[in-house]
Amino acid sequence: MPTAVPERSAGLPEDGTRPVRTTSTGRPRKLPRGVARAAASIGALAVCQAVLMIGIGFLITGPAKHVWPMTAEDGVNRGLERLRTSTLTTLSSIGSQLGNTGTVIGVTLAACLALIFIPRLPMWRQVSFLALGVALQSLVFLVITIAVDRQRPDVHRLDGSLPTSSYTSGHTGAATAVYGGLAVLVLSRVRSPWRRVLAALLLLLPVFVALSRLYRGMHHPTDVAGGMINGALSLLIVGHALLRDGRVSAPAALPEAPQAAPAESLPGRVSVVVNPTTVDESARDELRRVLAQHGHHEPEFIETTAADPGGGQTARALAEGAELVVVCGGDGTVRAAADRLAGSGVPLAVVPFGTGNLLARNLGLPLTPAEALDAALGGAPRVIDLARVEGDGLAATHFAVMSGVGLDAAMMKHAEEHDRAKATLGWPAYVLAAPKAMRGPRMNLSVRLDGGQPLRRKARMVLVGNTGELQGGLRLIPDATPDDGVLDLLILDPRGAGGWLRTVSALLHRKGDGRQGDGQPEFHTFRRAEFTFDAPEPREIDGDPVGTGTRLSVEVVPGALTVLVPNRES
Repeated sequence: MPTAVPERSAGLPEDGTRPVRTTSTGRPRKLPRGVARAAASIGALAVCQAVLMIGIGFLITGPAKHVWPMTAEDGVNRGLERLRTSTLTTLSSIGSQLGNTGTVIGVTLAACLALIFIPRLPMWRQVSFLALGVALQSLVFLVITIAVDRQRPDVHRLDGSLPTSSYTSGHTGAATAVYGGLAVLVLSRVRSPWRRVLAALLLLLPVFVALSRLYRGMHHPTDVAGGMINGALSLLIVGHALLRDGRVSAPAALPEAPQAAPAESLPGRVSVVVNPTTVDESARDELRRVLAQHGHHEPEFIETTAADPGGGQTARALAEGAELVVVCGGDGTVRAAADRLAGSGVPLAVVPFGTGNLLARNLGLPLTPAEALDAALGGAPRVIDLARVEGDGLAATHFAVMSGVGLDAAMMKHAEEHDRAKATLGWPAYVLAAPKAMRGPRMNLSVRLDGGQPLRRKARMVLVGNTGELQGGLRLIPDATPDDGVLDLLILDPRGAGGWLRTVSALLHRKGDGRQGDGQPEFHTFRRAEFTFDAPEPREIDGDPVGTGTRLSVEVVPGALTVLVPNRES
């Protein structure tokens, strides 16, 4: 039966794990703890799966042999034999071929290669899920056929077969693993409205294979049922370890972080990018103390400048072999560093020293710098998406939190014009800038989502979010999560005091849909969006004004950044 497709080592793994690296002494560095825990979980549950399936087999061939429905199985097989026609025989041959070893290996290999080469970044976690699910089904199937001896049905069989037990149906089990696994990936990764239809068609294929094997006289009904159970359990076990429980960066909400990796598995060479205007010497001493507590005794501190807020310093750190980059500053410094770290696989530890600290908030980090660094280093790596943005007068760059046009960008601009208020008050300075920003006119714009028809809108503000939480715990975009492979769009167009009250109420109660209405937020999700404005409008990226313009395009880059996040317990 099918075996696992070997995993290809290249670039940034989509699931956040890193390949084995060597230290300066040439000794291999251990993989993050999550990989070992996932492997142990799969192994232990696979043993339970094999024991369960063998137990069912012994029951079918032993005590339950003369109990219904087992007593009716021979009648079912003989009835199907009497129904044979040339058309049904041809169809059953196709169905049987869909579950044979060559087809399953070919489909698995093709799907894995597509997941590696077609997306912008390889989906290593999904590749591992599919390949391991098929391989685990095959392994358990072989163990079952050795342990359970069951004769094939006493009818004319249309296919030759190896001298293996009739229980379970390997064709059906393999088909369940590969086509069921593809259905899971379609439902979890594809955003098309046709994804449920496609997933349903994929889930029908194992049923087609099972009926074909019955029709061709190769198995009893309980054999194909056992094959389906075996394939489904294989997917459930591997999916639990790789896609659901977060041990290897599952796509759950970030506060549900995996358990801490041991200190020795964390990167060795550490570079600390600091904004010297906010991180004084006493703060650096405290950071050194926390780093030393986690085994990092010689970190390199690199200061940002007014001309280079963090991108160049991060690039230098990567060039010098940094295996962890700690960024101490505000959202602008973090964004500049994340832009250079995109796709590198080198983890980022965020230490909030800014006004908004939105990424730190959305990662569930404490807002006290030393506590944030301690929580990150004591946590575990997690892969999140970034958004790539560009426009007229705006060079392509990445952001991790939000980008907006209109009201919010005007607020950022007015707050930046009063540095003293911003330095004294912090983020409330943005609120004080709101009345002046609200006096501006509404925008006329067109937005095209994922290549669809342009949507024509009037709005006060459009906001693209990779995350959804603002200061004070307000979730402006309730469904935005930074590791779901899509971005979220919010369009606001309140009119008058009543419109603003309805808008605030709708946001607080998380109401809104894809339709525009007075005071009702309009939400969309997308992978790529293209905005065109009738007049130049103010724009901001992660809280930093980036000038005015009439064009903006934003695209999600799935799994582009590895960050250290705290444990749930912390």
